[in-house]
Amino acid sequence: MITTPPGPTLLGFDLIWVGTMLAAIAAVAVVLAIYAAVTVRDPMVKRVKALNDRREQLKAGIATTARKRASIVRKNETADKMRGTLASLKVLQESQVAQIQQKLAQAGIRKKELAVVVIFARMVLPLVLGIFAGVMIYLVNYFPEWGSMKKFFLFAGAVGVGYKGPEIFISNMISKRTDKIRKGLPDALDLLVICAEAGLTVDAAFGRVAKELGRAFPELGDEFTLTSIELSFLTERKQAFENLAYRVNLDSVRGVVTTMVQTERYGTPLASALRVLSAEFRNERMMRAEEKAARLPAIMTVPLILFILPVLFVVILGPAACSISDAFSDGGPAKGG
Repeated sequence: MITTPPGPTLLGFDLIWVGTMLAAIAAVAVVLAIYAAVTVRDPMVKRVKALNDRREQLKAGIATTARKRASIVRKNETADKMRGTLASLKVLQESQVAQIQQKLAQAGIRKKELAVVVIFARMVLPLVLGIFAGVMIYLVNYFPEWGSMKKFFLFAGAVGVGYKGPEIFISNMISKRTDKIRKGLPDALDLLVICAEAGLTVDAAFGRVAKELGRAFPELGDEFTLTSIELSFLTERKQAFENLAYRVNLDSVRGVVTTMVQTERYGTPLASALRVLSAEFRNERMMRAEEKAARLPAIMTVPLILFILPVLFVVILGPAACSISDAFSDGGPAKGG
């Protein structure tokens, strides 16, 4: 029987097998990179479509009566059923719905009827996950070696995840979107100053800034485009600015909204006020970057101790330890002879 000699090994692993797996992973990564480069999609297509729908809604709201306007709004049957169920159980509060609608708007979700879906999910998911965890833990006994306290904590964790899961998911979306808007706000204010000094109106200036920053900061371009549309169609321009502060959970945007409302009311120069705000926000962004840089040495201490220093010790002391070991292994038999 002919046997093939084993290949080279390192720490018990076959080097040929490890190399083959790494080559396969690299080939898959290259294919995925080529696919991502070829199928590049414009991130503004879906946003522009949503904003055009909003424009049509505003046009319909101005041109039609209240009865016709109500017929234009499409009702979601699933959301209506959920609302009826929650209302029959007397767990639906209008203040809670309004709060979740604002959170959805801050997360970039325009459909207000999804607030009822979120409330319904917060009521149903704890029951579903709790029943599933109870069946798996106590009836099926999927973890027989666990103690009673450990099983109870797992059951309580499943129920807690079901209750807090939707809220945590929405809060995460809001945080990411707010950070992206915060990064592009100083540049947007600089462009607003240029547009105001060039003689553009406020709604035209917002539209121009949204067009220029739409690809670099699509979330900020989305909000500015929607504000420009509302400035053109709403009867009160103040309401358009208040809607911008309603949709963005950021103190800087509230400051911009307050400035815009004051300039609309008292006729103060818009360019000078925006220039002061832009400089203030830019200094704030620089201070935030300096704060992160100042915290970097303290943050790097733990990785330095755990990962970098042991490698340095192995590299520096490894050859010396090998030399000493070879000297003792060679000298031992010589002395015995």
